[in-house]
Parts: sequence; C-alpha cells; structure tokens
Amino acid sequence: MKKLFLFLIAATFSVAAFAQTKWTTDPMHSFVNFSVKHSGISLVNGSFKKFNGEFTSDKADFTDAKVSFTVEVASVSTSVEMRDNHLKTDDFFNAEKYPKMTFESTSMKKLKGNEYELNGKLTIRDVTKDVTFKVTYGGEVKDQRGNVKVGFAATTTINRLDYNIKYDPTGTGVAKDVDITLNLQFVKSK
Repeated sequence: MKKLFLFLIAATFSVAAFAQTKWTTDPMHSFVNFSVKHSGISLVNGSFKKFNGEFTSDKADFTDAKVSFTVEVASVSTSVEMRDNHLKTDDFFNAEKYPKMTFESTSMKKLKGNEYELNGKLTIRDVTKDVTFKVTYGGEVKDQRGNVKVGFAATTTINRLDYNIKYDPTGTGVAKDVDITLNLQFVKSK
C-alpha cells in the first residue's frame, strides 16, 4: 500500500511538471525600450539590446504565468555614444558593479479581453521594488517551421530615484519618471 501511495504521488508530480509549458523570448522579434523627459521639453528614447526572458504556464489564459526577465545594462543604446557611456557609469546604472536588471513575477491577473496586470519584483542596481505592468496579449501563431509563438506588449512607469539612480535628483534635466515599454515575442519550448 505504501509503495502504491508513493507511486501515485510521484505520478502526480510528473504529470504536473509535464503539463507546464515553457516559453522563451525570441530576440529577433522582441524589444526593451524606455523614454524619459529631457529638460522638461522633449523625450529621450532608448533601448537595451541584450536581454533574456522566459515564462512558464499551465493555463491557456496565462493567469498562472511565472515570468523571469534579465536585461544586460551595458547594452543600453540611445543612439548617442557619449550619453550611452554616461548611462553605464555610477551616475546611472553602474554597469560594472550591477551588470543586470532583473524582473521576477509574483502574479499575472487577467482583467478583461486581452488585457492583463503583471506584478513582480524589479531589481535595478542594489534595489528591488514591487512594480506593476499593464500587459496586452497579442495572440498566438504557428510559424512556417511549426514553432508556436505568442506576443505581449507590457508598459509601466518607474521613478528612477527609487533605484538609487541619483543623477540630477531635482529632475530638471533628466526627469524622475521613466516609461518602460516591452514588445515581446515568446517561442514555445518543444
């Protein structure tokens, strides 16, 4: 009887693990962008060129999704080399000491239609804060090679001062609020 019980427990965990679907970012069709107000009159747009994300989910509507995302800070690009180099210093990201930004989800809630709310922990430099992304599910397709892909757009706004990015603390030259936009395509693991 004891062996049967242990077998049933092992089978239950095996089925649960097997049912979980893993998705990874398709870097050729994904973008991590940001914009911040400059001198109170215009926007500076930028992006990060190197990142890696994945999520797992058992449910078809992704409400149980567990999302993990990493961005390489040194890959920042604003199309101005001098500014990019400044962003990598301790005035901003300190890419040498803190080479990665990370996000780990805590919940994914469906609001209505294709709209979701993704909550999690965002770490920049040595600070981790709760953050909420507004997420729009773009749909699912199968490509010509038979790969299943899904698309999401996610947006949020953070206060850079909350993450020990103390350059221009008044926000006069570089605003405190930074808008983050992720346009992501994920590929289903086979």
